[in-house]
Amino acid sequence: MTPRRLSLIAGLALLVLVAVNLRPAIVAVGPLLTSIRDDFGLSGTAAGALTTLPLLFFGAYGLAAPFIRRAPRGETLLVTSMAVLVVALLVRLLDAPVALFAGSLAAGIAISIGNIAIPAIIKRDHPQSITLVTSVYTVAITSSAALSAAVVIPLQNALGGGWRPPLGLLAIPAALAGPAWLPRLLRRPAPSSPAASTAPAGPPVRAVAATVWRSKLAWQVTLFMGVQSLLAYITVGWLPTIFQDRGMSEEAAGYLLGLSSLLQAFGALSVPFLERRMRDQRPLVLAAVTLTFTGFAGVAWAPTGSLWLWAVVLGVGQGFGFATALAFIGLRAHDVRVAGQLSGMAQGCGYLIAALGPLVIGALYDATGDWNVPIAVVLAITAGLALPGLAAGRNRTIQAPAREPAGQTHVSPPSGR
Repeated sequence: MTPRRLSLIAGLALLVLVAVNLRPAIVAVGPLLTSIRDDFGLSGTAAGALTTLPLLFFGAYGLAAPFIRRAPRGETLLVTSMAVLVVALLVRLLDAPVALFAGSLAAGIAISIGNIAIPAIIKRDHPQSITLVTSVYTVAITSSAALSAAVVIPLQNALGGGWRPPLGLLAIPAALAGPAWLPRLLRRPAPSSPAASTAPAGPPVRAVAATVWRSKLAWQVTLFMGVQSLLAYITVGWLPTIFQDRGMSEEAAGYLLGLSSLLQAFGALSVPFLERRMRDQRPLVLAAVTLTFTGFAGVAWAPTGSLWLWAVVLGVGQGFGFATALAFIGLRAHDVRVAGQLSGMAQGCGYLIAALGPLVIGALYDATGDWNVPIAVVLAITAGLALPGLAAGRNRTIQAPAREPAGQTHVSPPSGR
């Protein structure tokens, strides 16, 4: 095995080790929510906030990044992210509602740091394999989310019935991921290494941020990220209820959601192999939109006996969308500095957009009493996803300003696919 391949595998392993921590802290709460609610006597609104509010903080670091005078190294961000996550997971085990909510919000902030840092690291360390590495990273995220949702109740039963032990176990992989990145954090990058390009030798961070935030292409990437995430959170929040309203048992509805989530990993892993045969990413956008549209329509209106099929179609389509959205951050950024700012913008604004999805669809369901109008709105949103996606899918990049913020998008050859 060549040194280059060994380096790629080692880098992938480190990224996966962080990625598996970026969803379970939030996803695993849902199945345990009844036990948590009963333990603390929480209202329905408070219980809902426990899972919804952390999502609002998924992009918190990204929104703060433009105001940071000197961008930290990616390794610094990841070690910090995992350290904060471990503390947050342990704090929310304390016997007090304020600790429960504070720990959940801190976990959302910790996850936001990891969310923002990794696309820039992929751009820096794997410039020729952005789509492949991003897809592996996406698979790790989606698989860990599905696995945590599936095993948390069996773990609760095996560990005595309380909600604290299964949630406490989530601190273990985070406690392993942080130290695993320490050697890279402590190692000073050589002047000629890719990591050295993150040093602020060129334009100031704020100048790069100003250019990115004023770029039309950056907003196209951001809208694609936000809308596909909105559709994903609608799926997580309401798909089991839709299945139950169509006559399925609670257990079967849960299994179908798990199946759809697992198929997202398959869709994400297919992206780099399909992308190699394409001139740009627009066919991937069309595939994601078509499959997601078809899946939602089938879930709502197809015969009940075929719901498993439409859950599969929906999962594959959303896997395409998620992997493509994350890949856009590296593919559309000309260098590491731009990738860091674009990652913050796309995910910071994107997750704010995404958090609105379950709330709006829930309000429409309450107002109409059935799923016809909410699903029609979901289908319209899905079709609209094609607009920013097709624009972002063309081979262009956002360049950093030479000295002063130029505030425009420069078209140049793609910097690695």
